[in-house]
Amino acid sequence: MTGTGDPVVIVGAGHGGATLAALLRQSGYTGGVVLVGSEVHHPYHRPPLSKKFAGPEAHQLLRPAEFYSGNDIRLRLGTAVTAIDRSAMRVRLADGTELGYRALVLATGSTPRPLPVPGADAAGVLTLRTLDDARALGAALERGDRLAIVGGGYVGMEVAAVARSSGIAVTVVEREERVLARVAGAELSRRLTDAHRLRGTEIRTGAQVRAIRTADGRARGIELADGTLVAADTVLVGIGAAPDDGLAHRSGLACDGGVLVDEQGRTSDPAVFAIGDVARRPLPGTDGPVRLESIPNVTEQARQVTAALLGAAHPAPEVPWFWSDQFDLKLKIAGLVGPGHRVVAREGRKPGAFALFHLTPGNTVAAVETANAPGDFVAGKKLVGDRTPVDPVRLADPAVSLRDIAATGAGV
Repeated sequence: MTGTGDPVVIVGAGHGGATLAALLRQSGYTGGVVLVGSEVHHPYHRPPLSKKFAGPEAHQLLRPAEFYSGNDIRLRLGTAVTAIDRSAMRVRLADGTELGYRALVLATGSTPRPLPVPGADAAGVLTLRTLDDARALGAALERGDRLAIVGGGYVGMEVAAVARSSGIAVTVVEREERVLARVAGAELSRRLTDAHRLRGTEIRTGAQVRAIRTADGRARGIELADGTLVAADTVLVGIGAAPDDGLAHRSGLACDGGVLVDEQGRTSDPAVFAIGDVARRPLPGTDGPVRLESIPNVTEQARQVTAALLGAAHPAPEVPWFWSDQFDLKLKIAGLVGPGHRVVAREGRKPGAFALFHLTPGNTVAAVETANAPGDFVAGKKLVGDRTPVDPVRLADPAVSLRDIAATGAGV
């Protein structure tokens, strides 16, 4: 792609959009770059929102504000793209402005799923996706509000950890039989549940929310399907996120649980790309495209799209990985946890350190879940990528080096 004519227009000023804009400049692209974001804030890190929402650390800019002007990246903040005219290669913004594009990248992310029960629109019922959401939650908890969290996913459990560390009474309500049921193995769920309960988090699993109890228009608790009442002054709804693919749908792009893209992020229109939470993409070792919600995923996709736009060699796909901080547990996960895996636990030498290896029937490592074990995570991530059969007995023995296991596989 040459550096003349219409710009590359990036819709979404989150981690993916801002990273792509920076990579284009760092890779030598000299044409126009326009970054459109619906929030008024300069692009910021989202992971701290659920880990440090109660303090100023939550607002961490991805890059200094002057980076964008210094690199001729045009920001259009506080506005949204409302329509795409793919035949004319133009987008329309909410203020009526139209922009032509030589390539369009959708980095619109995802939106919190609403809780479909009475009272869910009451004051004090919050979600956590944006910086403003984090500030609202932090302000509520600074008052010492009792907190009920609907949903035991990573966001909910991270918020629970921060709130409990500040002395806030916390109840987590999860409809599945364990927390992290969609994203983690049963053993990691058990260990995290124990860690939370040890620190005073009340966790109710297998619990359906019937309604949000209110008084004078404010949340006052949760009513469960069995009639149990959970008292609360603030209710955080964290029941997952849906891809923000409405714009793609309206423009006729192929969508199915997200915008469908190829290995380089191209949609069904070769001039339009999609990255991050909004995209479903092929991934080695999986059946069909998958949608991942993680910073490493969107960063890799930004690299792929940069290469595609510049006509450069495409980077090799990376093993997907994720992280979470809860109390003193630094969690890192590589690969995708799925059914039919045998779990081999490898206990660390330090208290609270462990690695859980998920093995396929052929004894290859499909995923590894670690806590306070950075070396095991790095080695495990390599084992996931290599897909070399391993010896489960040696894998479970902390006296056997993971480097040796990676080198010899199932041998010895």
